[in-house]
Amino acid sequence: MYNYKRYILFLLLVAFSTVISSCNSNNIADNPTPETTPNSKINPSLQRKLQKSSPPVVEPYTDNSNTKAISGKTTNVTLYTSDAQCQELIAKKADVSTKEPMNEAIGKIFKEQNTADFSVSGYRVNVKNGVAIVDLRISPDSKRQVSSLSSCEQFALFSSVRKTLISNSQWKIKDVRFTERGEDIAL
Repeated sequence: MYNYKRYILFLLLVAFSTVISSCNSNNIADNPTPETTPNSKINPSLQRKLQKSSPPVVEPYTDNSNTKAISGKTTNVTLYTSDAQCQELIAKKADVSTKEPMNEAIGKIFKEQNTADFSVSGYRVNVKNGVAIVDLRISPDSKRQVSSLSSCEQFALFSSVRKTLISNSQWKIKDVRFTERGEDIAL
């Protein structure tokens, strides 16, 4: 009888441990973010299913969203991200596609800055005469907007992108402006 109770206790302990270990504090099903660009042709019900099953993705949006072919070739660029105190930007090397290195570098920064209540769902970069205009799309499910970001969050997001674009000399960027759906973002 004593062995029987130990066996049941052991099974309960294993079952309880399995349930606890399968919990994920980063579960995005409770806080989905769009995974496709605004120009996407995906059925909305299918899009919701995708949002619940995959991690969030920040993608550039383009006029022709079907042209996002990633080549197997990569190049090394320098990304700048904020330190924990939002005092300085830290350089780190990253491999990005040679096809669209600027877009991929910016996407990596935006992906790092997404939080449970703020996320960028898409962006576009236009460069003219050395000035890059980064046009953002904030996720419709985002509980916060750009205007509600703290100065630390703004530094981490905008300064990281600005420094990354200007410091990679191969892109020949002299200045960076930010817009949201075509409207200037006051920083």
